[in-house]
Amino acid sequence: MDEPLKRENEAQRPEPGSPPAGRPRRRVVPWLIAAIVLGAGIFYGLRTIGFYRHHAETDDAQIEGHIDPVIPRIPGYVTSIAVDDNQRVEKGQRLLTIDTRDLESKAETAEGALENARAQVAVARANVQAAETVRARTADDLARWSVLRQKEEISQQQFDAARSAADAARAQRAAASQSVAAAQGQVAQKQADLDFAKLQLTYANVTAPSSGIVSKKNVEVGQLVQAGQPLMAIVQDRGVWVVANYKETQLRRMRVGQAVTFEVDAYPKHVFHGRIESFSAATGAKFSLLPPDNATGNFTKVVQRVPVKIVPTEAPDPKFPLRAGMSVTTVVDLD
Repeated sequence: MDEPLKRENEAQRPEPGSPPAGRPRRRVVPWLIAAIVLGAGIFYGLRTIGFYRHHAETDDAQIEGHIDPVIPRIPGYVTSIAVDDNQRVEKGQRLLTIDTRDLESKAETAEGALENARAQVAVARANVQAAETVRARTADDLARWSVLRQKEEISQQQFDAARSAADAARAQRAAASQSVAAAQGQVAQKQADLDFAKLQLTYANVTAPSSGIVSKKNVEVGQLVQAGQPLMAIVQDRGVWVVANYKETQLRRMRVGQAVTFEVDAYPKHVFHGRIESFSAATGAKFSLLPPDNATGNFTKVVQRVPVKIVPTEAPDPKFPLRAGMSVTTVVDLD
């Protein structure tokens, strides 16, 4: 090998103990990545701490609304149904009809009883007039017999008989008056029975208690329904609100009227606005089927949740309808 080429190769060889070429760069890259990750973690950590210092958030929340049950007031067989599931109805709109033949028969019977009671009143009043005639006559007879007795023109026995007849006629007149009052009371009772029978007839048409959407319909034509039996429900499509179950440790700085933003799982990234309207008077656990009792001796401290009512402050958007039961994430501005 030529001497100049040999010297050039020896010059390019690393000295013994020196690091290979390119190693410092490989050591810098991991440290740089770690520094970036650490910085990002610190940044987002501080940002999160700052956010929760001024806000309270929970995803234990849902949309609530008024759900009115449709319940018949009379028993009977369903003859027709005018609506179907998920149909919108207006308040007072007919939903279904119950057979009225039994009710019509009861109304006719009540009307006949009322006419009979009115006739009894007429008879009682006639009896009063007859008794009054007898009372007046016996009273006049007693007056005449009294004068004659003073002159001793009649015996004491005759006078006592006249007085007894007058007393009996007076008692009969009083009894006849009481009969009129009793007959009039019967008329009032029969009139009430007739009015009730007619009112029952009006219940045969079951109407919507409010405007909204028909839901949970579980009745068919020909079905025998009972008074008080739930047949369907009307979910009002206006006036919804949010119930957010916040931890009791989050309530310290919450106040009525504070601004709230919330997102519904059904509409990702769409933000709704509202405000706190009220706080529940008790925790949710107190209304459970088996509320906790710390006096039993098996005490385990659990952070309780308090329902907070939040009402929207924006007009309803038809593009994003809020339906009862939807899951919600709420954020309260504590400032």
